[in-house]
Amino acid sequence: MRSRSLLFAAICLLLLFSGKHLRSQRGGATSFSVKSTAFVENSAIPKKHTCDGPDVSPALEWSGAPAGTKSLALIADDPDAPLGTWTHWIAWNIPPDNSLREGVQKTETLADGTRQGKNDFRRIGYGGPCPPPGKPHRYFFKLYALDAKLELKPGASRRELESAMKVHILAEASLMGKYGR
Repeated sequence: MRSRSLLFAAICLLLLFSGKHLRSQRGGATSFSVKSTAFVENSAIPKKHTCDGPDVSPALEWSGAPAGTKSLALIADDPDAPLGTWTHWIAWNIPPDNSLREGVQKTETLADGTRQGKNDFRRIGYGGPCPPPGKPHRYFFKLYALDAKLELKPGASRRELESAMKVHILAEASLMGKYGR
């Protein structure tokens, strides 16, 4: 009976340790977070940041990137799009001690080394919310803390970015805003 109790205790400790490790890999055990001065979680994205306005990217700030973070990657998308998830912005090699100010240039490489890829509008950089009339869509700005800079050419696709970063993700943070017409 004692050996069963010890075995049970060992399994519980193993599961507890594994759970903490998984949470930190996904940002749960760390305080990694992303926010914007343009909108707060689960609120409306201002017209300024959409195709109905000047279509400029919102400012993004982050904090709590885990130790060992060498760069960040960003994927902004709309999972409510009629044809499936629509990618609005991808960027990588973002310096971890920085922020993205409003109106990021729509160029392949920024002065700080950040690289941008093609969105589903087939353009480089940010393409804001532009849903069909009806129910508001949700837009997720997902930020990934990576343990490396990615050797990925500017102008790459979302699929290429996801493939390149999948073994380098230390933590993830997300901000969701809504927009409808």
